[in-house]
Amino acid sequence: MPATTEPGRSVAARLTYTIDTGVKPITGTTDPDGRLRHRTGEFEEREMTIHDGRPGRATHSLEREGFTLVDHPTQVEDFYDREELLRVYYPEIESLVKKLSGASRILIFDHTIRSASEADQESKGLREPVKVVHNDYTEWSGPQRLRDLLPTHEAEALLRHRVAVIQVWRPIRGPVLSSPLAICDARSVAPSDLIAAERRHPDRVGEIYQLTYNPGHRWYWFPQMRRDEALVFKCYDSQTDGRARFTAHGSFDDPGTPADAPPRESIEVRTLALWGSA
Repeated sequence: MPATTEPGRSVAARLTYTIDTGVKPITGTTDPDGRLRHRTGEFEEREMTIHDGRPGRATHSLEREGFTLVDHPTQVEDFYDREELLRVYYPEIESLVKKLSGASRILIFDHTIRSASEADQESKGLREPVKVVHNDYTEWSGPQRLRDLLPTHEAEALLRHRVAVIQVWRPIRGPVLSSPLAICDARSVAPSDLIAAERRHPDRVGEIYQLTYNPGHRWYWFPQMRRDEALVFKCYDSQTDGRARFTAHGSFDDPGTPADAPPRESIEVRTLALWGSA
């Protein structure tokens, strides 16, 4: 299948999967800015069909596929200004996630800015796009993140009700022409496809899921995402009634990327969606 970025077409591209060796992989950071400095495990690249999600975007949902693309203009002028992010962008994201999820409370707990430019990674302390397909939280680390952030009595009271981790990803500059994000339909991922990997931070130890290869995985991307669009996806849900709970994702090299395409710059915001009260 020829590579293309035209709407309504798929692209054949290689995704980086984790090989299940029986040994728990480790990803680690060694500096305060959180850049990845250490990774263990064995990996393999597999060519997958990555479907253009734009034609069917109106039917995608957080509860079914685990992701949805929305039009979401922002008033942020400078995404590298932390004060502006806290003052302007965080409230925008809180409102968006609350509307999409129906949760009674949204707790934003961090954000990450990524760049495919090695020069920007060094000069601005940015993280690189992650090619290993993964999901940021696990059955254990989803609720644990709430325990990390709130007093014990409050966290345990909230955990008696539904809790979800929902992320919002968008380009800082658009359209995205290099290192786009692929995202997997949660319904196509079997529990046995998920490998728990230790995630070492400077101040704590967490856990993520990495994905083993399964030919049944259904991958999507949204070509040439714009700055006024946001991809919202679920990384954990305490509900076990069949709805999407974990949504694997990762960057890939689009064979149709122009040689002079600018490096991708993106921001992701992580939130806890809460349905109960403490």
